[in-house]
Amino acid sequence: MPRVSKIALTIVLVTGAASFPPSSRVMASSSSGGNDAASERSAQQASLKPASAAAADIPFRDYDSAAEQVLLDLANQARAQAGASPLALDNGLSQAAHIHVEAMFAARQLSHQFPNEPSLPQRLASATRLQLDQEGENVALDFDAASGHQHLMLSPPHRANLLNQAYNVVGMGVIRSGDRLYIVQDFGHALPNYSAAEAKERIAAAVTQARQQARQPALTRRDLSRRDLSIHDVSSRDLSSDSPSGNGQSFADVAACSMAQADKLGTSPVQQLAQRYTVLTYTSLHPETLPAEAGRVLDDRNLRTFSIGACYARTNTYPTGVYWVVLSLD
Repeated sequence: MPRVSKIALTIVLVTGAASFPPSSRVMASSSSGGNDAASERSAQQASLKPASAAAADIPFRDYDSAAEQVLLDLANQARAQAGASPLALDNGLSQAAHIHVEAMFAARQLSHQFPNEPSLPQRLASATRLQLDQEGENVALDFDAASGHQHLMLSPPHRANLLNQAYNVVGMGVIRSGDRLYIVQDFGHALPNYSAAEAKERIAAAVTQARQQARQPALTRRDLSRRDLSIHDVSSRDLSSDSPSGNGQSFADVAACSMAQADKLGTSPVQQLAQRYTVLTYTSLHPETLPAEAGRVLDDRNLRTFSIGACYARTNTYPTGVYWVVLSLD
């Protein structure tokens, strides 16, 4: 291609960036007696950034794995210079990036969300089993991987995604079409994948620490059974597909999984628990951190025992997953 034409085209090359912070991913509510727990939903919408990428004469396209590797290497070199840890390439996120870059090629347009396409968190959730609390995306059209990286680094929002110290995983999707590359970079912050039992151990440790800070006696931890409440009307339908096995499951676990199944905090099993216990229900991505309401509840010197129910699930409100927690205090 003549140099003059290449320079002219470089001027209209476009990039787009989107990021989703974790602040709206946690909701909490407490109840005592028969009060329902309140639920809060947040909708995340990816921005649409069309670009003039008309290429009716493009005769060929294919995934460019070599360009994807170059983009990963250049990103990690830039992160090292900025003092950020390297990004690990995740197959699931790369699958999501490939699907989206195909959509961009088909539309001859750069976008973070096409009509009838899921939002970025939903796209990533459907492709990976990683538990993510932050997501971001860069999209670009350029001549080669090195130029694409250079142009992304010159744009503040794209540079911010590339150097974001919170991100630890990435997926790359590149389609070569003639002398041009369609580029998608999907970033995420992957959290440890705890089992329900591990999550409950961390919650229990946080409860113990909160009691110590309040200078109150330690609470005895116990599991609640249906016999403790004389409850017999909770079936397996209360459990989500991502919930732990029902074998040996406490009623607090059943109540937590009923919330996950309903995608809300105030469910019938929770209400039944609240008839007898002080109940704190919440969702969290970090089991070791209690919600703000917990400090006031755990400061009660009359408390003697506690029970924990936890259930990890992906829902419409939390497409990349969250722990649903029931903390019962007596």
